[in-house]
Amino acid sequence: MSQNLEKLTAYEILEKRQIKDLNSEGYLLKHKRTGAHITLLLNDDENKVFYIGFRTPPKDSTGVAHILEHSVLCGSKNFPVKDPFIELAKGSLNTFLNAMTYPDKTVYPVASCNDTDFKNLVHVYLDAVFYPNIYKEEKIFHQEGWHYELENKEDDLKINGVVYNEMKGAFSSPDDVAEREIMNSLYPDITYGLESGGDPEDIPDLTYEEFLSFHQRYYHPSNSYIYLYGNLDAEEYLTFLEENYLKDFDSLTIDSEIRQQEPFAEKREIVKEYSIMEDEPVRENTYLTYNVSMGSSLDRKLYAAMDILDYVLCSAPGTPVKQALIDAGIGKDVYSTMENGIAQPYFSIVAKNADEDQKEAFVSVIEDTLKKLVEEGIDRKALQAAVNYFTFKYREGDFGSYPKGLMLGLQAMDSWLYDKKEPFMHIEANQTYEELKEAITEGYYEELIDRYLLKNPHKTILTVKPVQGLTTRKDEALHDRLQAYKNTLSEEEVLAIVENTKALREYQEAPDTKEALETIPLLKREDMKKEATPYINEERKLAGSTLLVHDIFTNGIAYIKLLFDLKQVPAELFPYVGILKSVLMGVNTEHYSYGELFNEVNCKTGGIDVQAGTYGNAKDLSKFLATLEIKTKVFYENRDEALDLIREILLTSDFTDDKRLKEIIAECRSRMQASMTGSGHTVAALRALSYFSPTAACAQQLSGMVQCRLLEDLDSSFEEKKEFLKKNLKALIHYIFRPENLLIDYTGTEEGLAGIEEKIAEFRSTLFTDEVSGTPYVPELSKKNEAFMTAGQVQYVCRAGNFLKKGLPFTGALKVLKVMMGYEYLWTQVRVKGGAYGCMCTFSRSGDSYFVSYRDPNLEKTIETYQEAADYVKNYVADERTVTQFIIGAVSELDTPMTPKGRGNYSLAGYLTGLTMDRIQQERDELLATTAETIKGLSCYIEAFMKDDCLCVVGNGEKIKEEKKLFLSVDQLFH
Repeated sequence: MSQNLEKLTAYEILEKRQIKDLNSEGYLLKHKRTGAHITLLLNDDENKVFYIGFRTPPKDSTGVAHILEHSVLCGSKNFPVKDPFIELAKGSLNTFLNAMTYPDKTVYPVASCNDTDFKNLVHVYLDAVFYPNIYKEEKIFHQEGWHYELENKEDDLKINGVVYNEMKGAFSSPDDVAEREIMNSLYPDITYGLESGGDPEDIPDLTYEEFLSFHQRYYHPSNSYIYLYGNLDAEEYLTFLEENYLKDFDSLTIDSEIRQQEPFAEKREIVKEYSIMEDEPVRENTYLTYNVSMGSSLDRKLYAAMDILDYVLCSAPGTPVKQALIDAGIGKDVYSTMENGIAQPYFSIVAKNADEDQKEAFVSVIEDTLKKLVEEGIDRKALQAAVNYFTFKYREGDFGSYPKGLMLGLQAMDSWLYDKKEPFMHIEANQTYEELKEAITEGYYEELIDRYLLKNPHKTILTVKPVQGLTTRKDEALHDRLQAYKNTLSEEEVLAIVENTKALREYQEAPDTKEALETIPLLKREDMKKEATPYINEERKLAGSTLLVHDIFTNGIAYIKLLFDLKQVPAELFPYVGILKSVLMGVNTEHYSYGELFNEVNCKTGGIDVQAGTYGNAKDLSKFLATLEIKTKVFYENRDEALDLIREILLTSDFTDDKRLKEIIAECRSRMQASMTGSGHTVAALRALSYFSPTAACAQQLSGMVQCRLLEDLDSSFEEKKEFLKKNLKALIHYIFRPENLLIDYTGTEEGLAGIEEKIAEFRSTLFTDEVSGTPYVPELSKKNEAFMTAGQVQYVCRAGNFLKKGLPFTGALKVLKVMMGYEYLWTQVRVKGGAYGCMCTFSRSGDSYFVSYRDPNLEKTIETYQEAADYVKNYVADERTVTQFIIGAVSELDTPMTPKGRGNYSLAGYLTGLTMDRIQQERDELLATTAETIKGLSCYIEAFMKDDCLCVVGNGEKIKEEKKLFLSVDQLFH
């Protein structure tokens, strides 16, 4: 889609090129007046993307870059509402809307398929970054960053603020602590040695003046990186950019250089701490890390090769370094990470759940293994598998719900930020992968290990060790420090803080004027698509099984999913399905060791995954479908080999290797605990729903608290339980992998199905047909109202219930209510005023509903907010424009663009749940017809689900103990 940009006299075209890898036309331009750099990727993708980014290297850990990222989206010159971001989130057809702070840059991206909507988003974001209201209203800084809080002069002095609480949550995750300390340890003298997000202990040191100064220094076109992607008129956008923004600025010399860390003369050993509960064990809770700085992100080949090294050394099962450490008993979860999104990339090997006194052995095992690999060579099959895996991933270009143009644009920054002439270096990668393939036989990877991992003195051995009760002691010290500070204040100064607290609250509660709100551009209801996205389902019979076909163009890739109904699995075995999905692909099979199997899979396919699924029944609330699903993506020509590998995995996996099973259980436990620590809102919501929802109770068995407790039990008493475990796994496959349980799901074109019937018939003939017996699993439901204590500094608070059981039918208008609650009531009360980082709600077709907060400093106060929600809705007053805004936001959630794989999954879910297109269309019609009166009438839905009084909280142990009267039981999150 060639465009004539030469006539745009405000810009200089530095480069124009065809990027065949991405079927795009690429441009690199420079704005003549300001020096702003612009990259264009023009193609036929309707999901258009824009961002503006700035180099923002912090000078300290006060989080100024992060607080500014939040704050510039709180009103601007042309859009003077208090929160344009939320106005857009609840009233645009965006497919992406956010902002991100990185260690050395801040990026503001938007995406939309609608031309008018996209222009609106671009306009609001440009105005936000260049002309924010932060200079007019100091309260924005206090709300988003930090402020002293004192509602009455007799109260204890506190600190609150959205970013302050967000980072308290981030600093509560030991995985996050370890990751952050790794980078800090390698680059102590430059920006990467600081916390750009903000250290909660340092955030209160940031002044309003320093905050403004940071914006003045860096948020200027001369320091900007502007990106446009997709099927758009580049001339129109560049003209708009020039006429509305860039022409008003002059060129400025801005020192935002990302300085290089001087290489270390010798490796450094560093010890850091993280908090655990008072009664959590110190043993087997340490992170041991081996970290090296690896050249420059402007080394095109090295940048991609780091992924290959990550795979062959430590990430894939049975890889040499991973296995050597596990065999030595060092860590229960061993993995490697590579960070190539900064100027000086680094590579780390981590042994988690290790002991501090294993440090010397940890280093010795790693270096001995690496030396052996350099001398004897890396397994060629592993290298081939790694290169194939990343080549397939690159060519597929499937980023799930994230727009492809966004992910390409963010990756472009990995080179562009450090060399303004090089935005295309890493996103045009077919040639790079060809070179990496050829390098397999040239000793290239062995040389990288020798040069960067062994002989490189720029290295740290970082130990992150647990300290019991550290959070409590820090909280007490902060409390004492704040009260001591308060005692130094005069009565007038104390009253001033009280007054400021009140003034901030009044600012937060004051509605925007009608005139201000109308500055935010808004689509009309008639701009909304009236028809729901149809399923693409064709049901066929294939060799005695059902084949569900989604005939969609996939560029020669077959997406195949084999679903096995779990209806025959007895109750006592059911939780072990969660174990089985992790064991399959992780143990030896008839023809492969588990390491060889992983490589074989990635040589022949784009991956094979095993997962459990739960699907509610759209017609009968008491029914649900639970499945074990094996999915693969593969080029058509390799389809039969992929099915042979799946058969091998399902039917010949060896469960007799005690050592390997013990390793898998330990790793699963470690990773599940890490996931639960970082996603406390998900834990709380699923647990609360499981008190009354059969579908959620089933999911609890497979991936929730029941699964967590099972893993803890098996890990801590493996020798005692191992025979029982093996017996259950062997029994399970006979209950599950049976012809009568099989459904085959296929996304692709007819070409990819050629000759498949014979292959499926062969596959079916090998499935189990022996007699099985037992009472199938039926969920047991009871209200538990639990709190789960952690060493974290924040809470995740959930209230849940069901409205359908109270006789209220689902309506599409509830999707509008979700947007209104999430971006108005809950946003204002829980986030803006309460200081939580986030808040969410759900009203599902099954009637299952919840409110949940994320990284929340409060507990009882948040519950009170939930309890007042129905009254708020009952008395809700809104004009036509506001309701239209919520409708647009709801339609936006429904109409997120789908990849071919995503469209197939959408169609499959409709088939499995029995949700008809007629019903989906009816719900859409109800959504589009919503009025202010409709919303008010939905208050009874909130009253209905809140009557169930199902409560679950994950969070700070001391806070939970203070509020223990709210719960029927209190327990530690982990045992």
